[in-house]
Amino acid sequence: MCSGLAPLGWDMDSIEILGVRVDDATYAELLVQVDAYVASGEPHQVVTLNPEMLVAACDDAAFRRMLNDADLNVADGVGLKLAARWLGHPLRERVTGSDGIYRLATHCARRGYRPFFLGAAPGVAETVARRLSALNPGLEVAGAFAGSPREEDQDDIVARVRAASPDVLLVAYGVPAEEKWIARNRDRLAVPVMIGVGGSFDFVAGVTRRAPAWMRKMGLEWLHRLIREPWRWRRQMALPRFVALVLRQRIRSG
Repeated sequence: MCSGLAPLGWDMDSIEILGVRVDDATYAELLVQVDAYVASGEPHQVVTLNPEMLVAACDDAAFRRMLNDADLNVADGVGLKLAARWLGHPLRERVTGSDGIYRLATHCARRGYRPFFLGAAPGVAETVARRLSALNPGLEVAGAFAGSPREEDQDDIVARVRAASPDVLLVAYGVPAEEKWIARNRDRLAVPVMIGVGGSFDFVAGVTRRAPAWMRKMGLEWLHRLIREPWRWRRQMALPRFVALVLRQRIRSG
């Protein structure tokens, strides 16, 4: 493993998969970093990586640089955990946006951090805010808004977020739009913790049903979503390419 570039003096192990740094972080370590980021007052981007993102980064050098410039890259997709094992550097834990959003909300309530929920369809972010507040008494929500990842809308959205002055910004614009949006606006937003959470809002709000526990345990969430949302088949075509690229990296690394 190589030494990760985690800020604030924490030397975190990481592995490079398809040219992208993947940090070997656990849920507990993510929350430690959240505390450090909030204490610093400086903007930080956390990325929840999946195989689709790494395949996209192979074709988009600017996106690859953006991922490597993030402050923390956690392994969301089960494919990343398998790939790390194939490459001889197993990761200790998956850190998913779908489960992490609940842990983060609880942590925010305990620490007094104010989250802002941005993205998904109109009304979904507000539902997420209500449900997570109900689960975590004392959680103070800074704001909730659907917004849009379009560049022509970003000035108004940045102004709205800045006015709310949250400690944590959760963005659900989908991959890779949310990561690019955060990176493009991170300095103007000036939020200590900014995380792209993909479809997590839809899960919390009940818009999309999560895979059964046994499928999640076996890493088959992608299959469950494909069965329920067959129009996603084009996106799932990234998975066999990801496997082929990782195997090529393994052969080249000896």
